[in-house]
Amino acid sequence: MNQTVYSRRPASSIPNVIFALLIINGLVFALQQVNARFLFINFALWPATDPRSPFMPWQLLTYGFLHGNTTHIFFNMFGLWMFGRDIERFMGSQRFLIYFLVCVVGAGIVQLIVAAFQGGLYPTVGASGGVFGILLAYGLTFPNRIVVPLFPPIPMRAITFVFIYGALELYLGVSGGAPGVANFAHLGGMLFGFVLIQYWRRGRGRRYAASGQPTTVDRYRGTGDMRAGIAGEKQR
Repeated sequence: MNQTVYSRRPASSIPNVIFALLIINGLVFALQQVNARFLFINFALWPATDPRSPFMPWQLLTYGFLHGNTTHIFFNMFGLWMFGRDIERFMGSQRFLIYFLVCVVGAGIVQLIVAAFQGGLYPTVGASGGVFGILLAYGLTFPNRIVVPLFPPIPMRAITFVFIYGALELYLGVSGGAPGVANFAHLGGMLFGFVLIQYWRRGRGRRYAASGQPTTVDRYRGTGDMRAGIAGEKQR
């Protein structure tokens, strides 16, 4: 007897974690319109060193699901959708979720350090740290893909795009040219993402070496492609 198997969404549509993150961020943003003050006081990321601050440890994660305005959430979710789909398919849903959350928390840690030096009492919100971590993974995984950013609309290699945005964030953070933007948190997301990717690559390389099989690093050496170790299999 023939049986038809139905799935919730086609395999070619938005991957599961990306889909869930888009929905969760949208719902939280809707809740902000109801009681933004409560959400910001309890779940935005506040400086940890100011005695007046309502900082709590869970804010290192929850701040990444709050956004300042419609433009803020739109560009973050657009970046998550644009660059995250292929990365989730490549890493797998579980590893992608771990990667995204590590980047969010890592960006929050860097922001707390920066806030301790800068002083002041202000909240930080947004998924930008996770999105910048995904952008880094995209550039390392598909370095030779051509992307066309919204600004400037010039075709360039993905790895070039990552370097330009990273350098721009560093410049803006040091110069203070973008007040109100957590530039160092964005860089923190990229930093923690890079460290996690290297950890995964080395761990997989050790397992292959122990088994006597060629490592993924060996198989990709000389190709100019940094995909080895993120998912451990060749992209087709």
